[in-house]
Amino acid sequence: MPRRQSAIALGTLLEMRALALLLLSAAANAATPCTAATADCTEFVTLGEGPARTMVYRTHPLTVKNEKITRALIVIHGTNRDADNYFRSTLAAAFLAGALDDTELIVPHIASAAGSCKDPLAPNEVSWNCASWRTGGASMADDKLTTFDMADDILRQLARKDAFPNLKVIVVAGHSAGGQFVNRYEMSNKVHETLGVPVKYVVANPSSYAWIDDTRPATAPDPCPNYDRWPYGFQSRSGYAGRIGDEDLKKQLASRPTTYLLGEIDILPLGGFDSSCSAMRQGPTRLARGQAFGKYVDEQLGARHDIVVVQLCGHNARCMFTADSALPLLFPKQ
Repeated sequence: MPRRQSAIALGTLLEMRALALLLLSAAANAATPCTAATADCTEFVTLGEGPARTMVYRTHPLTVKNEKITRALIVIHGTNRDADNYFRSTLAAAFLAGALDDTELIVPHIASAAGSCKDPLAPNEVSWNCASWRTGGASMADDKLTTFDMADDILRQLARKDAFPNLKVIVVAGHSAGGQFVNRYEMSNKVHETLGVPVKYVVANPSSYAWIDDTRPATAPDPCPNYDRWPYGFQSRSGYAGRIGDEDLKKQLASRPTTYLLGEIDILPLGGFDSSCSAMRQGPTRLARGQAFGKYVDEQLGARHDIVVVQLCGHNARCMFTADSALPLLFPKQ
């Protein structure tokens, strides 16, 4: 073979070898869980057609094929939007469950630079409303893009067979304000039946729920004209939740697998407790509100939702999610 052709052939061989090593390295990195709340364990998820995007913490890349992943857990943070702390708590729960290697853990950072929220934003990162993000509120720049649309896009990404071909179940969980998010998202989302992967929901210690009618377990001492308005009830819905009728909301609420995970001692007005008259009509404490809502949904809609009370836990996500009774809910076998 002439020297020039030999050199070209050798160059091509080296390029192919380098590419193979790069692919092997990517596969190895995808298989090893990322376990630190640092930039190395984050990536951006494009929303819709872009360029809007949101940042998530995750244990494995979302766009690299990973055949080991059989479960996914999405955890929605609380009112402080401290996704890094929630990622640490979620990692701790996965470690205790022995689920780090075969579970994709995702904690979105639902950032806001509006009002009293002062989160720094990357280019094209969405800024959500500082308060209404927890109930499906819209982006500050686009009233057609909501936090529930964001969750839809993350779920669709997980359900892609080219990334996670062996995924068997997705759990969407949230604590406190994140629990408010999951309660409303569970009943209103449009992707649950379309993903080809079962989805389960864990609603932990929210301050309020979206009640299905004007019945409430408690009375307020003062007039409370808006107690049945969204997000406390079904009336006057707008945005994502306004795109579906009351009866369909009730059907979806009842049919979708849901657990209300409640702290036995979450009975004090701490941690951003909602003491408005609309919330107080749902009960005096977060524990009482969750028990009342779960019982009412089961009795009135024929749902088979579960209520799990975590002993000796108050309003603390790490205590709740790492409890022995919570682990099989967050990391189901199927």
